[in-house]
Amino acid sequence: MEPSSAISPSQKHSFRPTKMETPWKKTRRRLRKNPRVLIGGGIIFIFTLIAFLAPYLTSYPIDGNYWEERLQPPSSEHWFGTDDFGRDLFTRVIYGARLSLWVGLVSVLGASIIGTLFGLIAGFFGRWVDQLISRIFDIMLAFPAILLAIAIVSILGPSLNNAILAVSIVNIPVFGRLVRAKVITVKEEEYITASRVIGTPTSRILLRHLLPNSLSPIIVQGTMSIATAILEAAALGFLNLGPPPPAAEWGKMLADSRSFIQLAPWTLIFPGCSIMLVVLGFNLLGDGMRDVLDPRNTD
Repeated sequence: MEPSSAISPSQKHSFRPTKMETPWKKTRRRLRKNPRVLIGGGIIFIFTLIAFLAPYLTSYPIDGNYWEERLQPPSSEHWFGTDDFGRDLFTRVIYGARLSLWVGLVSVLGASIIGTLFGLIAGFFGRWVDQLISRIFDIMLAFPAILLAIAIVSILGPSLNNAILAVSIVNIPVFGRLVRAKVITVKEEEYITASRVIGTPTSRILLRHLLPNSLSPIIVQGTMSIATAILEAAALGFLNLGPPPPAAEWGKMLADSRSFIQLAPWTLIFPGCSIMLVVLGFNLLGDGMRDVLDPRNTD
């Protein structure tokens, strides 16, 4: 008797093709599994939510003089206490979240766009163009970032916009050098050479081929640079080079509380802890994003 060629139902089931996981779904799965992404993203989400809902979370104004309530300790009426002008510290801290997140996001967005553009040009064209742009980056990086930011704001004058501009400028070389290094590696690939041979416009090669390959390191660096930008903005505020009073800025709040460290330590603790938590959140998120977007990660 010849063996039967019929395929049993279980065998048919074994030949069923498996559903391929798309890169986007794989990235989302890795994001959900990474503890640093979850913790850092959670911290940032909480502070972002607080910043958006600030007008609904408190009924106290952020400015004014209330001498009868000066330097009151934390209580049910004033959760974080009051400062040396009698202003509710909780109100100023949550409004300060708006200011710090805005400075961090806008300055890093501007730095990433300009730095990416110069990095693409330097890496792709090479020769004297690369030498010129790279030397400008080297000169900017020769100065400590905070000193360069202080110099820029000192020339332009203290204000919120000038602080954002200064923080953005000092971060441009970071993105420029990162993108330049990536482009120098990718532009030697065969598909880039083929695109140039068939006459593909340079702008199309830069935007459709080289830029997408540089997005992963840009995202990681951008996330971590926001933490640095918030620290730099706080340092400018501490030196009275940030937004002028009565703006609720964490660095300026720390500077104003120096005279009351022993008498009213809460005026220092709450803004300082807010800076620490936001910076920690972005650093954790950046570390997690680096692991998730690492092409060598096969998980």
